Amino acid sequence: MTNSASQKTFPAESPPPQGKKTPQSGRPGELEKSPQSGRPGKLRNMMGIETSCDETAVGIVDQRGRLLANVVASQSDLHSRFGGVVPEVASRQHLLEIPGVLDRALRQAGLGWNRIDAIAVANGPGLAGALIVGVNVAKGLAAALDVPLIGVNHLAGHVYSAWIDTGSGTAVQDPEIPAPKADGPTRTCLIVSGGHTELILMHPDGRFRMIGQTRDDAAGEAFDKAARVMGMRYPGGPEIQRAAQTGAPSAPLPRAWLRGTDDFSFSGLKTAVIRRARQEGLYPPPGGGPPKDKADALARAFQESVVDVLVNKTVEASERLGSGEIVLAGGVAANSALREALVQASKIPVAVPPPWLCTDNGAMIAMAGLVELNRGARSGWNLDVHPGMRLAS
Repeated sequence: MTNSASQKTFPAESPPPQGKKTPQSGRPGELEKSPQSGRPGKLRNMMGIETSCDETAVGIVDQRGRLLANVVASQSDLHSRFGGVVPEVASRQHLLEIPGVLDRALRQAGLGWNRIDAIAVANGPGLAGALIVGVNVAKGLAAALDVPLIGVNHLAGHVYSAWIDTGSGTAVQDPEIPAPKADGPTRTCLIVSGGHTELILMHPDGRFRMIGQTRDDAAGEAFDKAARVMGMRYPGGPEIQRAAQTGAPSAPLPRAWLRGTDDFSFSGLKTAVIRRARQEGLYPPPGGGPPKDKADALARAFQESVVDVLVNKTVEASERLGSGEIVLAGGVAANSALREALVQASKIPVAVPPPWLCTDNGAMIAMAGLVELNRGARSGWNLDVHPGMRLAS
């Protein structure tokens, strides 16, 4: 297999922080090292490794959560021809990409291996074979460097991406990193990604409690499946967003409100998209491709339906629970219509990381590792992958 994945780093408008900076108020000081580590001194920099699906990513944050490096090798082009992620292909590509991504992250941060003081890695949820690559690399590095190893939940990483200081501040209003015995209001977190759609109540000390979740398809899955019906490429989220921007208004598609619960459902919407696509002559795809104006109009109607449900149920839950802030996280959080609608509808602050931190990346895993290290958590050499790992019950 050729090394055909593309590598992404910071966007041009958001370069990694450079030079000496004043520590941000409210952030904790340096964290003492674990007895597991034989290296003296205190933590300076945390490396995070992410290989849960089809992004090979490595990020580095310092002890205050300031972003030093974020390198992502995307496999989107590789999987696009299959219409979705092929697990075996993803695992093999991770093996090819990870050495170069590690090297680029160190160079981007301007650090040597002797300046990495802990290794965090996503060990679930995700694709088993893909997770194994990241976990085994992390174990090898932690053993070779004699530093703590911290296994973290991939979904927690998405949430904690809102605490990363990109050089322009953090997405959350209060940048203090969640820690044991912390006080303050709760946060309502909407996690929307390819495989997950969950409403989570986050306590000030970082504990999570499940509020609601999808009963069938996740929002990201719905975007991918709807895009396929409209003749668009994988991944479907960016394709539908682009099409919706020029799509004409049309009859609204159904919304599954599931009154009396905080749960979601998108399977009925998916069926409605297929039905309308057939009526409009979009599906099965006609020779020469589907008519662009009809596909764009359907994309707009679909996106409006998804955004409407996600926003209204999140705002309702946050008001009922008395939360002080909403955190929007996960790959679908990069959707501009969703970001704008949630900010406009909410009466309380909405924390949304920049789009390039919403999709899978290593910096969010490093940030989650920093939180776990702050709590005193360490992983042993028997750390295993958990493809079905849950964030909260």
